[in-house]
Amino acid sequence: MTAGTDAHARAVLAKAAHENFPVAPFFVPRSWRADLMAIYGYARLVDDIGDGDLAPGGRDAELLGLDREQADDRLALLDAFEADLGRVFDRTGTGPRHPLLLRLRPTVRRCGLTPEPFLGLIEANRQDQRVRRYATYEELLAYCELSANPVGRLVLGITGTLSPERIHRSDAICTALQIIEHLQDVAEDLARDRIYLPAEDMKRFRVSESDLALATSGASVRALVAYEAERAGDLLNEGTPLVGSVHGRLKLLLAGFVGGGKAALKAVAAAGHDVLPGPPKPTKLSLLREVGATLRREG
Repeated sequence: MTAGTDAHARAVLAKAAHENFPVAPFFVPRSWRADLMAIYGYARLVDDIGDGDLAPGGRDAELLGLDREQADDRLALLDAFEADLGRVFDRTGTGPRHPLLLRLRPTVRRCGLTPEPFLGLIEANRQDQRVRRYATYEELLAYCELSANPVGRLVLGITGTLSPERIHRSDAICTALQIIEHLQDVAEDLARDRIYLPAEDMKRFRVSESDLALATSGASVRALVAYEAERAGDLLNEGTPLVGSVHGRLKLLLAGFVGGGKAALKAVAAAGHDVLPGPPKPTKLSLLREVGATLRREG
């Protein structure tokens, strides 16, 4: 890996510091940290491809074997990315072309990870190119199955704690966190011509797309956001026993995810469920309180 490509990979990984929920906090073991950051790099890059947020200049396209002129062709980039992912799992070839996928290869082999969660994240971003509205809550849940749940399953795989019950709990947490992020980012998503509030719920609360484009939320939008927040909270509660099923630093890591979600929901509520001026964010103190409360309940 050249210095240029290594710096390019570090630029993607640097975005971790700005995420809602810390990916690899300081307390996790060094071995987990490397693997978690490899997973993060993969997920961050595929999302950047799907959102059109790659660094300018076409370097990622070139790394994936495409022409720089194809840097704006998201579907072509996702196809090339999937082909490069195949090289991660191919033990006979020279390995993947992209430096972030090259970093992923040792994690996949060491932890015995399978392709399915990685492919799910790619498919979620393909779906983002053709689906910009969701008619029902069930459709949104199916999207979260691709866009969010694979990450939790990969964390369980890295830490050697996979089981059917834990996967069920993890899926509930990850779907909740995805929905919470959608609630925080209603205005930002609309600017990308995407709405993740189910159309059936918008109709029920008499919310139109033009209502979501206003600077502040009217009563109907606030009521809709409160309804979806309650659903997300129920999912978090369903998944929370996952924290009590593990031990040590993994318990603290998972409590961080659950506590982060609960703190974010409290921030949304504290804003009166008005998410249109900008994403309501929890304070560090609020986050620490929710993590502590989760550990006390599940300890």
